[in-house]
Parts: sequence; C-alpha cells; structure tokens
Amino acid sequence: MGVSLCGLRRGNGAGGMSAAQRSSRLFLPEGSWTTVLECLCAHFGAIPESEWRERFAAGRVEAGDGRPLAIEAPYARGLEVRYYRQVADEPLVVGLERVLYRDEHLIVADKPHFLPVTAGGTWVEQTLQARLERTLGIVGLAPLHRLDRATAGLVLLSVQPATRDRYHQLFRERRIRKFYEALAVPLPELEFPLERRSRLAADEPFFRMAEVDGEPNSHTRIDVIERGAALWRYRLEPVTGRKHQLRVHMAALGAAIRFDSWYPVLGEQLPDDPTRPLALVARGLEFIDPLSGEERSFRSEIPLPMP
Repeated sequence: MGVSLCGLRRGNGAGGMSAAQRSSRLFLPEGSWTTVLECLCAHFGAIPESEWRERFAAGRVEAGDGRPLAIEAPYARGLEVRYYRQVADEPLVVGLERVLYRDEHLIVADKPHFLPVTAGGTWVEQTLQARLERTLGIVGLAPLHRLDRATAGLVLLSVQPATRDRYHQLFRERRIRKFYEALAVPLPELEFPLERRSRLAADEPFFRMAEVDGEPNSHTRIDVIERGAALWRYRLEPVTGRKHQLRVHMAALGAAIRFDSWYPVLGEQLPDDPTRPLALVARGLEFIDPLSGEERSFRSEIPLPMP
C-alpha cells in the first residue's frame, strides 16, 4: 500500500530546494515494473511521463536518504522515494481538523470536508498531513489510509516508521472495521441490510470509477440508520477499499450521496461550498491494536445533520 507523506526541506543556491517547496514521499507499491520511473508513471496516472523525466533530470526525485535517483534506477517494492514540485498558491481550507487520540505510535484525526489527506495536484500545504506536522511539531507523519478530499471523518496516522508496518498490516489483512454515514434519497423498494458487490474499474475522466462487467473486486455492506421524508441516513461498511467505492455503490443503487457532483454522472465542477459538502463521513474505526493488544474504537465528531 503506497503512502505519501510530506516533509519540509530547505536548500540554498541553484542546486537546492527552496523553503517554498515541499517534498512528498511514496513507498513503492507491489508491481512488475522495471524502473522507479515506470512505477511512478503508473501510480500517478495524471502526471505525464515527460514531467517525471524532467524531475529526474533536475534531481527532484530522490531516495529516502536524500540521494538523487537516476532515471534508470531499478524498481524495488517498498523503496522510499522522495519527489519535489513547486508549491503553487493554494486556497485556504476553512474547516479545522481535530486530534481525537495520540500516543507515541498513532494519531487519530477528524478531517473536515474539502481537506486533502496528503499532497497532490495543487494541494501541498493545505493537507491534513502538513497541518498536523506543523501544529504537533512532528516530522514524517504517515497516513495509514486515505479519504477523498470531499469526505470528512476519521484518519489514522503513523508516528513511528519502526512500527508503521504493524498498522499497515491491519489494512492489508482486513482486520480493521470502518463505518461511514451518508445521506441519500430513500430506497424503499430494497430490503436492508444489503450487500453490494461489483467490479470497479477506472472510468473517464481519469479520476472517476465505474462498475463494469466481471468478477467483483469491491464489497460494501449497507444499512439504514434513520428514515426521513426526503432523505435517509445510511450506514456504509466497506469490506474492500476500492477508490470511490461507497460513492459508486450508492449511485448504482439509485441513491447517489447528497451533493455528490461526480456520481452517477459528472456534474459541473464548482468551487468548494461549505454549505453543500458531500454528505459522507467516516464515522467509526474499530481494531485490535497490534502493539498493545487493546481493543480500539474511535468515532468521528463531525456532524451530518438531516436537513
């Protein structure tokens, strides 16, 4: 599982990185690539190969120890790669994150709507990871999973590299339960709880997903918590963790999540509107702590009011 993390790096002179630049890191995921370049191109499909080649040539792709990587550097699963890009002006994300739990190994944060978890695209400083590093004074926080920028709720972050893989293992082995709440139109013709299984694949544009024919690779358990006249409150439990899985499954059932402008069809992409956030919150996380053996249970405090 690839995890990006940010760390501010300073330099001086033409050969160094300025303080207005932020590095991101990727632990290379499992695959059959020959070079680091091939892996990066596949992992970041929206970034053209020509741009990656320019970064390699300029020394803006490094190993975890800071050594610039050659463009022919061989791929290795789990290799730590640091890459740089110029920080553009970013709009301020008004919502505030909250730390719900913290120990020497783990942080549990409540992420507001519209705040990215990690750097990507035009987002570098206005991310959950970068904000927490600044406010907590911790360098090298690593999110253990991700939420869409539009989704609010619980995010686990690793503090110590030495114990990070123990927590990653919870996700790899599906030993962590995640619960979401969503608001969507009623589905009185269906019996709940229900299970949605389908095959998800990349769609057009590149950032969307779609259900396609074939063996299912996604699975969501869906139930109803509250029935209103115009909207129902749904409890969503993703058994698998495919990109946009909950949004696609709800839209496919005929109950797209309230204010979702991507599903079932791509709508007009407007600036973020705090009065119309995607009505989806990562509400709960439950697992056995792999270090202490204690039962852990966390619940997001972000409201999702029924209008």
